[in-house]
Amino acid sequence: MAHQTLSHLFTVLGFVIWGDLGALTIYRNKRGLVVWFKKTWPDKPPSPAQTIQRQKIIDAAAAWQSLSAHGRVQWERASRRASLCATGYDIFVSWKLTGDDAAITTLQRQTDTVLLPP
Repeated sequence: MAHQTLSHLFTVLGFVIWGDLGALTIYRNKRGLVVWFKKTWPDKPPSPAQTIQRQKIIDAAAAWQSLSAHGRVQWERASRRASLCATGYDIFVSWKLTGDDAAITTLQRQTDTVLLPP
């Protein structure tokens, strides 16, 4: 249940807040109003599909960490040169999750970077 006082407080202070803040979950609804409620916790363990997806993301993050510094710089450079809203890390993780080599090949060509081995 939203409390108007808290919404006005966040607006007055100029905060743009969403997600979990202490014991609260806060977001803006489609009409732009701040909605907040007490944080809820899962009442059952993750499903097998959730566990698999979480492991894929963990593996993608580990693959990013295993890249050389030069490799990470190339992904960040490609992101900047293509004027993408996503960071190099975001693009790399997306590629690891989707395996879309064609998109990365196009990004390499457009940004004159080397992201995938020849």
